[in-house]
This record gives sequence, C-alpha cells and structure tokens, in this order.
Amino acid sequence: MVSSDQRRRQLAREKYVRQQQRREEKRRKDRRRNTVIASVLAVVLASGGAVYASVALSDDGSKKGSDSAAGDTPTTPAPSPSGKESENPEPKLTVDQKASYAMALKTNAGDITIAMDASKTPRTVNSFKHLADKKYFDGSKCHRLTTQNIFVLQCGDPEGTGSGGPGYTIPDENLDALGKAGADGSVTFPAGTVAMANTGQPGTGGSQFFLVYKDTKLPPTYTPFGKIDAAGLKAVQEVAAAGVEGGAGDGAPKKAVTIEKATVTKK
Repeated sequence: MVSSDQRRRQLAREKYVRQQQRREEKRRKDRRRNTVIASVLAVVLASGGAVYASVALSDDGSKKGSDSAAGDTPTTPAPSPSGKESENPEPKLTVDQKASYAMALKTNAGDITIAMDASKTPRTVNSFKHLADKKYFDGSKCHRLTTQNIFVLQCGDPEGTGSGGPGYTIPDENLDALGKAGADGSVTFPAGTVAMANTGQPGTGGSQFFLVYKDTKLPPTYTPFGKIDAAGLKAVQEVAAAGVEGGAGDGAPKKAVTIEKATVTKK
C-alpha cells in the first residue's frame, strides 16, 4: 500500500514533469516565433530603431516629449516597453460607431485619402479624429520608408524621428481582418492597407501608422484600420520608387514627405 509520503513524492514528480513539458513547449514556440520575425521583420514597425518616446498632447494641441522604451533587434518581436505609464488618457469615444470616416492627408508628395470604418476599428478611428482635430499631424514628416522584406511608408510621429506618440495608447482592433496566419505566422497586408505601428506588444498603438505600397507579409499583430485611395497609393509608390536616403533598404525616404494638413470627416 502506498503511504501518504510516497503519494506526495509521486505527485511532486508528476508536477515537475508537467512543468518541464510546458517549458519545453514554450521554448519551441519561442523559437518558431523568432524564426518568423527574423525573416519578415528585419525592421520592426514601431520606432525607427532606437527609442520609442511618448509625446503628451495637451488640450490646446501642443506636444511635449518624455522618454519611454528602447531596444530593437531583428530576433525579437519589437522594442519592449519601459513600463512608464501613459501621460494622457485615451480620448473619450465620440465617433459614430456605425459610420465610415475619411482621413485626408494633404502632403507635399500628393493628397492621400484613407477610408476608415468605425464599426470595425472604433477606438482607432476615434483616436485619429481626436488627433487630427487638434492638428497633431500637421507639419509632421513621414519618417521611415522600407523597401526590403516589408514595403511601407511610416508616418504619424510629430517628432519626425520614430520616437513620438500622443502620450496614450489604444487597443488592437480588427486583427483577424486579413485572415488566419499561415505556417510562417504571417498574413498578407495588401497594397493600399493602412495599419497601426506598435512596439510589438499588445495594445501599444499610439499615433504612428504605416501605408503599405506593395503586398507585404507580416504577423497579424498590427491593427489594419484603413484603405488608401488610388491617387494616394500612386503617390506613396512614387515616394518608394525614389528610395531611401543613402541607398539603404530602411530609413528616411529620399523624397521627403510632410503631412501639411490632416483632417478626419464622417462620410
């Protein structure tokens, strides 16, 4: 007959085996994840490569900076947050959640109109309307162009460096819109898609967004919230065709792009 001490030892051994099995499974998943990231995210769609700072937006629309997160390597999902709290609360939800909206970007490279559906991404649309109404994007540069592995123009940082944000974050939305991830862990973001940049962690969207000018494979962890009109897509493609400063595959676009004015209106 098994004594109580023997039974306890047996249960402890079984618990240890289960723990080891869970740890090994986690290691396998981490290796698979890092393989995907290394192949499709040679550059991370968050900050431009060094620091991710928050920029607080006051009621009058002015911006002030504060340090936030850092660290960008191709073998990790993205820079990890610093743990600092957002300086501002997410804006109150005021958009019509049954309506469509248009974000018009007047740029020196051409006008870009982005169709947005508030029924699918209400908090993202609401944030862009809030920021545009405060002229947050006016005069800001699209700071990053990628022409290798991923094909996007990244904008939305008032600092023009990839280190800016509104001082608050918004949750991810509509992540299943582009379908189920394939064996490589990615989905196709079609040309014309507009999606939120983030730090690689859930719920870390701010003001930075990227315009996809050529079909791009990425993990389905970036909120797709809009579609570029034909004229706007052509303008972005012309910027991409000019390349990156210095001839690299990732960096400031050689053909500089400035958002002169941004407006969000209900259709």
